Amino acid sequence: MADKSSAPRTTTDAGIPVQSDEHSLTIGRDGPIVLNDHYLIEQMANFNRERIPERQPHAKGSGAFGHFEVTSDVSKFTKAKFLQLGAKVETAVRFSTVAGERGSPDTWRDPRGFSVKFYTDDGNFDMVGNNTPIFFIRDPMKFQHFIRSQKRRADNGLRDHDMQWDFWTLSPESAHQVTYLMGDRGVPRNWREMNGYGSHTYMLTNEAGEKFWVKWHFHTDLGDGNAHLTQDAADKMAGQDGDYHRRDLFEHIARGEFPSWTLKFQVMPFDDAKTYRINPFDLTKIWPHADYPLMEVGKLTLDTNPVDWDTQIEQLAFEPNNMVPGIGLSPDKMLLARGFSYSDAHRARLGVNYKQIPVNQAKAAEVHSYSRAGRGRTVNALDPVYAPNSYGGAGAQPETGGEATWMADGDMVRAAYTLRAADDDWSQAGALVRDVMDDEQRERFVKNASGHLANGVSEPILERAFDYWRKVDKDIGDRIEKATRDMLGGKSQSPGMASAKSISGYHGVPATASIAKGDAQNGASPDQQDDPVSR
Repeated sequence: MADKSSAPRTTTDAGIPVQSDEHSLTIGRDGPIVLNDHYLIEQMANFNRERIPERQPHAKGSGAFGHFEVTSDVSKFTKAKFLQLGAKVETAVRFSTVAGERGSPDTWRDPRGFSVKFYTDDGNFDMVGNNTPIFFIRDPMKFQHFIRSQKRRADNGLRDHDMQWDFWTLSPESAHQVTYLMGDRGVPRNWREMNGYGSHTYMLTNEAGEKFWVKWHFHTDLGDGNAHLTQDAADKMAGQDGDYHRRDLFEHIARGEFPSWTLKFQVMPFDDAKTYRINPFDLTKIWPHADYPLMEVGKLTLDTNPVDWDTQIEQLAFEPNNMVPGIGLSPDKMLLARGFSYSDAHRARLGVNYKQIPVNQAKAAEVHSYSRAGRGRTVNALDPVYAPNSYGGAGAQPETGGEATWMADGDMVRAAYTLRAADDDWSQAGALVRDVMDDEQRERFVKNASGHLANGVSEPILERAFDYWRKVDKDIGDRIEKATRDMLGGKSQSPGMASAKSISGYHGVPATASIAKGDAQNGASPDQQDDPVSR
């Protein structure tokens, strides 16, 4: 029996005291339940509806809360208030896998999401990134197809390595990210020891209206960002504790062991983007640090766990279009598309008024929006409900650099980026293998890649994959083929995707693919290739 002096009384959702937590209302002790047992019905009805749709992608994850404090003066680059020296704002952070569903193991080989919401005086700013500085593709038309290739087949509902490698080898721009994926960062040891990156190029604007391009790097203060689990350890942990990363973060914060990251910028003068040898808006490329060195900005610290995971983490919504004055988007095609797709995903998953959910509200700024009504609205709309108006309602007040803008012209086309001198799909991946990885990291890389290829990939796709890796690095490609063949005992006997009844067999490289049309970035000469960088 509960202690009446300390335990609160159970109520319905309307605050009405209930009579029992254990027994339904019935006709006699042994008779049927009755329809007017409104508390039982409320409990069952709520239970049937308590799971909201999972994210697509980034369904599996968790997070925590904390603060960000600026430790260096970057005012010559940006007027954003929360980036001025000494400024301190509250933050919410969510970590995730990309392809896994909500109940999938934390330790599958997959990129990790690293998203930060800054509650600033000018509204919420969201940095929606990953644990790698680049991504698999550079045009949003391919994004949906990429994610589907990483998830599950239509016929058996299973993940399939053959369709993953089919997509990757038909998309050579993926080589840089797949190299990261098959390396140590493909399975981080935990989120605390993992780096985060904005990945995209963003714009900064200062008080004078001068514009710059920037890349965001969050470097963990616990090591070099390469802490990892081996594939064997990851597989074991997936069966032992599917929530290993979530548990690790929560328990360390609960013990007062607060993880932190140092935010660093790479800043490019606005006009450099016109002539830089690498397209600075290509999401599959990094900017070598020798050209644009890292500069320290501030410290991100997580010190508070959620008290209700469903309302604070599962309903936490990030969107790249949440830009505050002094920060903006760029001509990066992927970023521009994400500026629409993320907010649209939240409207579909959480409802049109998702920004009124407490964790998504602008905590540090007043909201004077002309949005009104709609399902799930909790904040009253006030007259006047239109603009312009003559009755003291809010009005837009344009300011210098209030929006990120740049000059563009030309015919409307469906085409790849214009190639720059050092734009190719292989050299940066090759530099990562040869010049950034050490011998032990390369050995693990070969083991991871060959193990993945030996697990259900058909012979025609295997042959393309070996060619893919040889274009990254001849030696590494040879090693991957030998290790894969040794595991298979020769050629692959797996039918791969051809096992689906709807598929008549392997049809070769489709004529519509960029590599068939010659649109792939295949040509940087050795003197144009990327110089080694520490990433």
